[in-house]
Amino acid sequence: MPELMSPSLLYEDNHLLVVVKPPGVPSQPGRTATPDMLGLLKRDLALRHGKPGRVFLGLVHRLDQPTSGIMVFARTSKAASRLSKAFRGRAVKKTYLAVTRAIPDQDKGTFKDWLSRKEIDGRVRVGEGPGRYEAELSWQLLAREEERGEALLLIDLVTGRRHQIRAQMAAHGLPLLGDRRYGLMDGRDQEMATVALHACGLSFPHPTRQTQMVFWQGPDVNPSFSGADRLAFTRYLESRQGEG
Repeated sequence: MPELMSPSLLYEDNHLLVVVKPPGVPSQPGRTATPDMLGLLKRDLALRHGKPGRVFLGLVHRLDQPTSGIMVFARTSKAASRLSKAFRGRAVKKTYLAVTRAIPDQDKGTFKDWLSRKEIDGRVRVGEGPGRYEAELSWQLLAREEERGEALLLIDLVTGRRHQIRAQMAAHGLPLLGDRRYGLMDGRDQEMATVALHACGLSFPHPTRQTQMVFWQGPDVNPSFSGADRLAFTRYLESRQGEG
């Protein structure tokens, strides 16, 4: 895949990289030989900057392999430490786009649940009991597709748990389109290339400057979003102009 050879960069300075992860690419090395974002970016940095030795690049957060969207990586150990602290301290705002297989009854809402720390039968489970941690997100409706009974939601992630969005949305009757693990897994899901989940917004404090870094990126890289979904997101961004 050509995009794997040249990662899409949104921003670069001496301290960090902000990139767009395509769906299907792991955030970091795993048990297989599948190219991952960390390795691809190290290779890209070495080639572009002519560094013959090992290139430092810190992984400070992750996206699930099927999920696309914005990621930030640290180019120095100082930046890695400060960015990791910002993620732990919830000084980072993470926003996602998702297509759900049902239309919610309200235009916005908040879900607070308890998620299992470990997967049970291959899934993170929502429910009470020991060995769980709190998960919270809020959402707003951007568009409806009445004929298919689907909706485009903008999701603000308050906590960052493993498979949080996919597990919570499914538990509340709003499974994501194309989700092979938590979705309906009918013909409609099977025809999708990947889950319709995209990290469209990321805001965080710069690790060395007193500035807030804000990035938005539409889901063009994710084929499970339609042209109407992309247009609805563009209109949402236009409605935010002037808010800062």
